[in-house]
Amino acid sequence: MSSRPRPLPQPAPPALVAVAHGSRDPRALSTVSALLDRVRALRPDVPVHLGHIELNAPLLPGTLAALGDREAVLVPLLLARGHHVKHDIPEAAAASRARTRLAPPLGPHPLLVDVLQDRLTEAGWGGTPRRTSAVVLAAAGSRDPDARADTARTAHLLAARLGVPVVPAYASAAAPTVPEAVRTLLARGRHHIALASCFTAPGRFATECARQAPWIAAAPLGAHPALARLLLHRYDEARARPAAAREPVSA
Repeated sequence: MSSRPRPLPQPAPPALVAVAHGSRDPRALSTVSALLDRVRALRPDVPVHLGHIELNAPLLPGTLAALGDREAVLVPLLLARGHHVKHDIPEAAAASRARTRLAPPLGPHPLLVDVLQDRLTEAGWGGTPRRTSAVVLAAAGSRDPDARADTARTAHLLAARLGVPVVPAYASAAAPTVPEAVRTLLARGRHHIALASCFTAPGRFATECARQAPWIAAAPLGAHPALARLLLHRYDEARARPAAAREPVSA
């Protein structure tokens, strides 16, 4: 009597290492932890780890060291390209024993726009005439032109979704600031100006930008279900590339 060969065990998927910036605001760590809990619930087979660039433990080098020589996909919990994505994260990956792939940042992407739209709706967006309405998309800011291009692309996608002008503005290192963007929109006859928070979690920049909103201010992206799906989408994209590809590609 012949017996069927047993199927070979499938190799474990690479670890997903979410790379957060880090913040002195205690709400940031709890928010990121809640987001990663959503990711684990969506893909229980994927080992999910957290590493910070600065300010919070665990720091990224320690997270990678604990993985030894295992495979890992590093997904930045950042919303545009910039110094951290282009330099800090690749350098930490290159210095580790782990066999790493690097994913692009979370933005720009339509799933990110889903989250921005939902957060605006939760804050009270809607009900005002489109001809007098507009949005300021507040982001951290960077001197890197690719970072500004990514934020501008996200603003463009959000404007197409909402049917109103969306002007990107920055908390530091780039122009315009939130007050400057508001003045520009007021000069164009837009009197109902909402602030969309292009920040993953609460922190100093997100709080400062919200205080400058002339009307309503949306909450940061937080542990939104679509953000968890976007994180996994970036993981799957990077996983499909060769393990030797350490440089993240643009979206």
